[in-house]
Amino acid sequence: MKYLLKPIQWIYSIYGFITFVAIMLLAVPFVIAGSFFGKIKGGNFIYKVCKTWGYIWYFLTGIWNKNIYEAPHDTKEHFIFVANHISYMDIPPVVVAINQAVRILGKYEMVKVPIFGYIYKSAVITVDRTNAERRSKSVRQLKAVLRKDISILIFPEGTFNETGKPLKDFYDGAFRIAIETQTPIKPLLFIDTFDRLHHKSVFTLTPGPCRVVFMKEIPVEGLEMQDLPMLKQQVYNQMEEGLRRYRKYEEA
Repeated sequence: MKYLLKPIQWIYSIYGFITFVAIMLLAVPFVIAGSFFGKIKGGNFIYKVCKTWGYIWYFLTGIWNKNIYEAPHDTKEHFIFVANHISYMDIPPVVVAINQAVRILGKYEMVKVPIFGYIYKSAVITVDRTNAERRSKSVRQLKAVLRKDISILIFPEGTFNETGKPLKDFYDGAFRIAIETQTPIKPLLFIDTFDRLHHKSVFTLTPGPCRVVFMKEIPVEGLEMQDLPMLKQQVYNQMEEGLRRYRKYEEA
């Protein structure tokens, strides 16, 4: 049966790609206009453009967002959001689910994609992990955004998790910035993005729910750099436990 459904999924995936690009082209003039208003006001406007893009694309493809709040979430506060990373579909839920100004830390390589790359670099803070100078610049930009009371989002795993476990090991970056800026961490869980689009192929897109879990924030007030391993492990444990509650994993 699944072999009979494969051509339908391919057609649906192509349809999803075409609608994604079509909405992107419509968004370009608004992104260009927003770029004239500076990094803060312009960036916030571009984020709203991307949010509208996400909502329209979700509607056209039969995907729907559902926010699950395991603890109260104050959109007037700013946080360092950290989320699990399992699919290319991890980006749309960010702009659809987070109802406050935020800047995402994204891979520099995506800037090279025609048209999309222009929007991408206007909406995110890019990082090139192969270049120490660019990494340092990215960190400075993230801290500057936090000083403007705007949240940031970092995928602490760095790359797609292909281990079969709930999470890969975390990098230190998000937790170092949290301690240095004394900004609380808000873990997010992307529960269904792996089911909506497998990271191995763009022809695995499926309609359905895209749940985003907002977990209890983790304060960092008073923490110092020697507390970084403890903080990182605390966040890891909280996210791993949450993912196991919402999804099944083969290994114990």
